[in-house]
Amino acid sequence: MRGIVYKSTGSWYTVKTENGAFINARIKGVLKLDDEIKSTNPIAVGDIVALEPESEVNNTATITDILPRNNYINRQSPRHKHQHHIIAANLSQSILVATLKEPKTSQGFIDRFLVASEMYHVTPVIVFNKTDLYGTKEKDKLHFLTDMYNTIGYKVLAVSVLKNEGIDELRAILTGKVTLLSGHSGVGKSSLLNTLLPHVSIRTQEVSGWSGKGMHTTTFAEMYDIEPGSSIIDTPGMRELGLVNISRQELSHYFIEMKPLINDCQFNNCIHINEPGCAVKAAVNNELIAIERFDSYLSILASIDEKKY
Repeated sequence: MRGIVYKSTGSWYTVKTENGAFINARIKGVLKLDDEIKSTNPIAVGDIVALEPESEVNNTATITDILPRNNYINRQSPRHKHQHHIIAANLSQSILVATLKEPKTSQGFIDRFLVASEMYHVTPVIVFNKTDLYGTKEKDKLHFLTDMYNTIGYKVLAVSVLKNEGIDELRAILTGKVTLLSGHSGVGKSSLLNTLLPHVSIRTQEVSGWSGKGMHTTTFAEMYDIEPGSSIIDTPGMRELGLVNISRQELSHYFIEMKPLINDCQFNNCIHINEPGCAVKAAVNNELIAIERFDSYLSILASIDEKKY
C-alpha cells in the first residue's frame, strides 16, 4: 500500500492512501537509523511512502519505505544549526507570502527564498498580501519590487483577502499543482488558505501589537486538497530562512540574472566582490543587475560558513 504524507507531527504522520482514505502512520525503526537521511525529519509532507497496515481498529500503519523524491525544499533546522530540515517534498511550485506592512517582509528574506527555490529546482512565486493596508510608500515599494522581479523573470502577485483582490489570479496558478506556501508569521497565510479552502477552518491570529511581528498559528506543515489534482502545503511561519548545502562559490548560480554572466568573468573562481574582469560587477555598474539584488547577494555570501567546504 502507498500513500502521500499530508501532515507530520514529529513521531506520527497523517497519510492519504491510494484509495483516498486517511491513516495514521509511524516510521519503521530502521528508517530512523538510515545513514542516508541527514535531516532532522527523515519524512516530509509531500513524500510518497510505502505502508504496512498495523491496526484496522485504530486505523494505523507503519511506514516501511520512502519513494524517491522529484524534488524538495530544505532549510537550516531552527533548533539544530548544523542540521537541515526538509520543509516539503514533490512540489510543483513554491509561493512566498510577503507583506510590506504589519509585518514587513524584507527584500533579503525574499531573495533567500528565491535562492532556496532555485537550489532545489522548484518554481517560485512571490505573493504580496494585505495590499489594502498599503499607503503611498508601500504602494511605491510594491511597484518597484514587482517591476524588479518581473524583469528578472519571476511571477509576482498582489492580493488582498479583505477586498478579495487578486484571489482569482492566485487560485488560477494553484490549479493542477502541488504548492508550498511559506512566509513570516503574521503575513496572512492562514487567511489566504481560509479563502481558498472554505471547507477547512484554519486558525488565524492577529499580529503582535507590541512587536509588530506575526504570531505563530501553524505548528506543523500540512497539505490540503483544493480540488482533485491541486494541493497546497501550509508551513509554520519562519523568522529566518537559513540556507544549507551551499558554498560561496555556488551562490551566484542561484541568482538567475547573474548565472548567464558567470562564464564571462576573468577568473573561474570569481565570487563577484572585487576581482578584476568580473562580468557580474560590470553588469551591476551598468545597471543591468539591480543594485538591491546585488546587495542581497553580498549579504547572503557573508552569511555562508565556508569552513564546511
